[in-house]
Amino acid sequence: MARADKTAAVAELTEEFRSSGAAVLTEYRGLSVAQIAALRRSLGQDTSYRVVKNTLTKIAAKEAGVVAFDGLLQGPSAIAFVKGDPVEAAKSLRDFARDNPLVIKGGVLEGKTLDASELTRLADLESREVLLAKLAGAMKASMAGAAALFQAPLTNAARLAEALRAKVEAEGTTDEGATADAAATDDTTTE
Repeated sequence: MARADKTAAVAELTEEFRSSGAAVLTEYRGLSVAQIAALRRSLGQDTSYRVVKNTLTKIAAKEAGVVAFDGLLQGPSAIAFVKGDPVEAAKSLRDFARDNPLVIKGGVLEGKTLDASELTRLADLESREVLLAKLAGAMKASMAGAAALFQAPLTNAARLAEALRAKVEAEGTTDEGATADAAATDDTTTE
């Protein structure tokens, strides 16, 4: 690889590290090209899976401030650069590794170094979409409960207002009648 090509490759990898929320280092020894293509499809659009050169990756990781791969860049290496949900990417990698000779070595999530067991625990978590759906459901239920709490006093207040209005109207009619009677009495006494 020519020096200019190496420089470009390092710059590209450095940018991948910087623009990704997570990166997972794997060893792909024993995987066929078709299996790697299947893995890439399973990772979805928000995760790219790149076969990398260890020496260039060490340089790029150092430039990006990533220390998670120190000592792990040996053998045939590939990195999953995650720009979407890291839980979904970890699940895809874990599930693929169950049926194929993929080894998950370690990773980095928002600057924090993760070993292989931590990545497995990450894969066991629920995805953001599931958590957001549960949160939305809980919020909707809370809001419905809050609305019910506020509805009862409002209904009671509306009933009270109606009763007061009816009383005022009834008293107003009685007062008007009394006023009319008083006016008639006044007219008869003056005659």
